[in-house]
Amino acid sequence: MRNFALVSVICMLAAPMVGQTQFNGLDVNIGNIYRLSDAKTRSISPENFTGEKGKGGMADPKDSNRPNVANAAGAARDLGLGWKVNPYIRINAGETITLAEISGPGAIQHIWMTPTGNWRFSILRFYWDDETTPSIECPVGDFFGMGWGVYAPLVSLPVCVNPGSAFNCYWPMPFRKKCKITMENVNDKDAMTLYYQIDYTLTDVPKDAAYLHAQFRRTHYNEGSDYTIVEGIKGKGHYVGVYMAWGVHNNGWWGEGEIKFFMDGDTKFPTICGTGTEDYFCGSYNFDRNGQYQEFCTPYSGLHQVIRGNGAYNASQRFGLYRWHIADPIRFEKDLKVTIQDLGWRQGGRYLPQKSDIASVVFWYQTEPHAAFPKFPAWQELEVN
Repeated sequence: MRNFALVSVICMLAAPMVGQTQFNGLDVNIGNIYRLSDAKTRSISPENFTGEKGKGGMADPKDSNRPNVANAAGAARDLGLGWKVNPYIRINAGETITLAEISGPGAIQHIWMTPTGNWRFSILRFYWDDETTPSIECPVGDFFGMGWGVYAPLVSLPVCVNPGSAFNCYWPMPFRKKCKITMENVNDKDAMTLYYQIDYTLTDVPKDAAYLHAQFRRTHYNEGSDYTIVEGIKGKGHYVGVYMAWGVHNNGWWGEGEIKFFMDGDTKFPTICGTGTEDYFCGSYNFDRNGQYQEFCTPYSGLHQVIRGNGAYNASQRFGLYRWHIADPIRFEKDLKVTIQDLGWRQGGRYLPQKSDIASVVFWYQTEPHAAFPKFPAWQELEVN
């Protein structure tokens, strides 16, 4: 049985800021939870699409003919107004729906959701302030560390996935003018059901607060020895982590490759170079215990998912890994590129450049404007097969 006791230890080691006279309620942790502030707590869900004060639970079963207004009207027909009338929404194939639109300043503090269907085909996008292209763009499954579309428990500081398939995010997401969150269903045939709650605070945002960004990439069959986790980041900020869904086409140990961080003008050689894939994800020696891969979750890193081939139609080995740089953010002044070598072993003690099926979501904070993201893949390139 996995031991997640470390999560309780993390609760965080931060202490109150010495000499601070006013608390805006943004940097809440166990060291300052007792402090009061004038921040306003709000929450958006299908029972209160705007998050307005005193506007929750107003869906009327009489509106059952209107989509996403009274989806549970049938179940509530004997109880009426004020009961559980619209706890979820439906997103049709090819449809994009705005989940939240908030006027700032403020910050998102927690997101909970339970999307149905193919998690690779539900695309989350976040827009900060007045931007027209998203700062966060990735499939909902990968955003929450479930890139293979198969549930696995994940217990970490900023992301938790709980039974039966509850996705939770605690990344702080400040914004100054506006926040808009959408979800697109790129499935070509099936609608999806989404229960969700977005908890946020309305308060002043410090001048040095940066914006959260997240970018998805995927290759079915990696060409060359390097996989690019992210490139083309421009601006000042810090990298705070990555989730990787790694599928292996060959036998043997697959994670010999080094991660490299090219920052602030680095060209051929990086400033930071790791020593191996399992080392970067804070494990060692192939994640092996007694000849088997050993799953683990900690607040900052984990191999939380190992999908072992069944010898029939699901034959491939597939892995889910995360590494959060919360205690050790990687800071950059002008630009950042991150790569990892797709490297295993061949006979005779030689390295094997692999051609793995790899997807990743990288998370970082930076000043705006951000550089343009690559064109988002069509559903055929997102599909797990």
